[in-house]
Amino acid sequence: MRNLRLPGFALAIPAWVWLAVFFIAPVGVVFWYSFGYKPGLFGTHANDKLSLDRYLEVLTPTFFDTFVATMWIALAGTALCLVIGGPVAYWMAVKSPPAWRGLLLALVLVPFWTNFLVRTIGWQVILAPEGWASQAAQAIGLPAFDILYTRAAVLLGVVYNYLPLMILPLYVAFDRVGEPLREASRDLGANRLRTFWRVTLPLARPGIIVGVLLVYIPLMGDYITATVLGGAKGNMVGQMVAAQFQTAQNWALGSAMAVTLILVIVLSAGVVGALLWLVSWPMRRANRLVLGEVGS
Repeated sequence: MRNLRLPGFALAIPAWVWLAVFFIAPVGVVFWYSFGYKPGLFGTHANDKLSLDRYLEVLTPTFFDTFVATMWIALAGTALCLVIGGPVAYWMAVKSPPAWRGLLLALVLVPFWTNFLVRTIGWQVILAPEGWASQAAQAIGLPAFDILYTRAAVLLGVVYNYLPLMILPLYVAFDRVGEPLREASRDLGANRLRTFWRVTLPLARPGIIVGVLLVYIPLMGDYITATVLGGAKGNMVGQMVAAQFQTAQNWALGSAMAVTLILVIVLSAGVVGALLWLVSWPMRRANRLVLGEVGS
């Protein structure tokens, strides 16, 4: 019987179908709704008259100020996750005993076993003026802190919620570098800092980029953390989009806000990627020079 040979791209067909049905189609519907309008008091959307008026409404000062606040929280939260998660991932992948690494990874994943909303409400209890953290501060003579319903509380919440998404790709990136490469670098006269800067960090760059994107992209659209911990002072764009769909029932304006948010995320992610490329350019150039000297 003749064997049937499928083309190579056939293996990717299920993934493309899934992507088209559950991502491209919903985003396309939102994009189409953004050109419509709200028909009357009880209507949600209509597209019989297409216009860009909803995008003009998006450019109001209130939405712009919220966008700036969201960008600040997203960038600061991503940077803090990188600063905190980088050393933790490096220690887990390089310094910790191999027998303990599986347990350490499990501990990193423990927060994901709890509902996102429940974890965030837990921080609401901790940060409340009458919470145990404030009471502990008063017990040792410090003033009671009241950061609940502020941007600081939102920043703390997003760092806690998204930190594992930074640690996991960084751990994989540092683990793949391998001890033999670091030993070879030290045998050639490099100290630990130079080995990290010239060998480990350049090879782990893809994991760093993945970690930054995994944290930054969902953080920009997060509205649960801002709703629970931020209140009016920690408002984010995700809350405004959700309010247009759930409360105001203005799906056209909410769609325009969502499309604008998607475009800003794509553009800002591209800018961040370009900055990372520029920052790592001296390391790549130094590595090429070293390889050229070795080859000659």
